[in-house]
Amino acid sequence: MSTKVLVTGGAGYIGSHACKALAAAGFIPVTLDNLVHGHERAVKWGPFVKGDLADKALLLQTLRDHEVAAVMHFAAYAYVGESMDDPGKYFRNNVTNTINLLDTMVETGVGRIVFSSTCATYGVPDEVPIGEDHPQQPINPYGESKLFIERALRWYGEAHGIRAYALRYFNAAGADPDGEIGEDHDPETHLIPLVIQAALGQRDNVKIFGTDYDTPDGSAVRDYIHVTDLAEAHVSAISRLLEGGDSQFLNLGTGTGHSVKDVVSAVERISGLQVNAIEAPRRAGDPPILVAKPGAAAEVLGWIPRHSDLEAIVATALRWHQQQAVGAALPGSQSTSA
Repeated sequence: MSTKVLVTGGAGYIGSHACKALAAAGFIPVTLDNLVHGHERAVKWGPFVKGDLADKALLLQTLRDHEVAAVMHFAAYAYVGESMDDPGKYFRNNVTNTINLLDTMVETGVGRIVFSSTCATYGVPDEVPIGEDHPQQPINPYGESKLFIERALRWYGEAHGIRAYALRYFNAAGADPDGEIGEDHDPETHLIPLVIQAALGQRDNVKIFGTDYDTPDGSAVRDYIHVTDLAEAHVSAISRLLEGGDSQFLNLGTGTGHSVKDVVSAVERISGLQVNAIEAPRRAGDPPILVAKPGAAAEVLGWIPRHSDLEAIVATALRWHQQQAVGAALPGSQSTSA
């Protein structure tokens, strides 16, 4: 059997970490990325195909020429605010292009896919921790686009025998412990890199949106999971599928929540630097607490997060950002961001 896995969005943050994990497990990741948000310098562990999922001819050629056995699908737009302003952009890219990918898989006989889903499919939770059986009621087009594909996967399974794992992430964070790749979004919207950038003086401040939630310190609580742990979950999922496993829809989280203020304190403690944190009003639609009930992933995949305590997450992210700052100051240097 072929050990080649097509990784769409493999030049991005989570996708590049998944490629590294695939290579370590003996697979050959074939990255397909249009580089709208990804970075070619992050493609280090297998072939690179520059292109878009809207290009069916390219998809057909890639799947056939590389004799791909399975797909990891990360390629998507993922800015919640932007999705509210331009829902059509999100449905065209995240939905229409994914259907194009699925149709191409059917045509080429590639019947296994691991799909990058999100806890945003749950919307504002009725209860926490959030289990896989919680109602899925997205409150933005980004979450809606991911839920549509989850539903499409079920029907493609019924009609065409495609087996899929849909992995619903909570808050991906951290950086490769070896320092080879890390988090580099433009614009950056994730809390931990924003706090680190404020600590390093790369931005004037970081805003704490909402300090009056019904939480221990008044700030919102989230379930942070190290990107390396996410990558390892994807490798376990692809392995299960290739061994004949059935479709599964699983949460990826730790079951432990940390508040915004916890994150600020952790960055200050680990870096030894002060963070200018400014209190700001709540953002519309932000739930007070989002924490996973993670037991199903452990049971189905045998997956236990190994890097996801807050200290390790912050330490790896901080080290990577410091390396980028040093590299950027050197003439002719190139960073290794993703």
